[in-house]
Amino acid sequence: MNFKTIEWKNNTVVMIDQRKLPHHEEYVVCSDYAQVADAIRHMVIRGAPAIGVAAAMGVAIGALKIEAKNFDDFNRQIETICEALFKTRPTAVNLAWALERMKKIVHEIPPTPPLKKGGEGGILDSLKSRLVAEAQKILAEDIEVNRMMGRHGQTLFNTGDKVLTHCNAGALATGGFGTALGVIYSATEAGKKITVLADETRPFFQGSRLTAWELSKNNIPVTIITDNMAGWMMKKGEVSKVIVGADRIAANGDVANKIGTYSLAIVAQKHGIPFYVAAPLSTIDRSIDSGEKIPIEERPSREVTHVQEAPISPDGVAVRNPAFDVTPNELVTAIITEKGIARSPYTESLSRLFSELK
Repeated sequence: MNFKTIEWKNNTVVMIDQRKLPHHEEYVVCSDYAQVADAIRHMVIRGAPAIGVAAAMGVAIGALKIEAKNFDDFNRQIETICEALFKTRPTAVNLAWALERMKKIVHEIPPTPPLKKGGEGGILDSLKSRLVAEAQKILAEDIEVNRMMGRHGQTLFNTGDKVLTHCNAGALATGGFGTALGVIYSATEAGKKITVLADETRPFFQGSRLTAWELSKNNIPVTIITDNMAGWMMKKGEVSKVIVGADRIAANGDVANKIGTYSLAIVAQKHGIPFYVAAPLSTIDRSIDSGEKIPIEERPSREVTHVQEAPISPDGVAVRNPAFDVTPNELVTAIITEKGIARSPYTESLSRLFSELK
């Protein structure tokens, strides 16, 4: 990638401001966890894996500023930081996964007498350094996981494929390579000539603003369509495959993703078009048995009634803005992960992939 979605730099968290794309490539620098939380909440950074990385870095940057007299005090402050970050986006499970991984670093430290303050040899400084290292490790692992996912997923695609994607599931949505778009990047690296249709993805326009910008920047042919064109394009033979990312996948393979994914899956099935989901195992929430239990975030009505600062709706009209929907597993052709490709029945196939992590 010739841009960086998020990085740790001089004890700050630097993120590309995705609200400003495609017209301005600007970066936001966060120096405390509250700024990271605000960046997640207000869509400076978005996409489940990227949110997980940002949350981990938010814990690390918050830890650097903690002054504590003992481990209980330090742990209480870490819990406060994690709670603030957890509340930012409820649907994407990677956020909770990353926070639990960071808390595990703290919980692994055995109880001791009062902590030393200051000094490179201090226990507190060592713990803070471990948290910073863990956040950076989560970023590096995310990129490698996405590349592994791409290597598996590209086997499903061929030269000449016309691929429809929804929202943005590329480098901008991850640590730096992509889930759904990572599969397309990998297919391109394998020498396959693929063209992409990016639907605009109302109301935040992640497709027309972000996916189109990212693919163009990486020299992959892309055409923008409006959301309501997808069915007709399928009927006319302009789509051969669909691939999307995910924000949370239930144990049975039900997929929560950007609102509009469910509609695409239904229309794809009607036209006999494969519908693929690319997501790391960290996006699969085995604690819930179906998508009915996935919380769906409802975002501000202004995202629907305005395009940037321009109003497009009558004042005072009622608005709904669910940010995600859930696609039932029977509409999903396959789920692509870093450990391989899962197919129905997903409860069994996903469980097998998790067993390979042990």
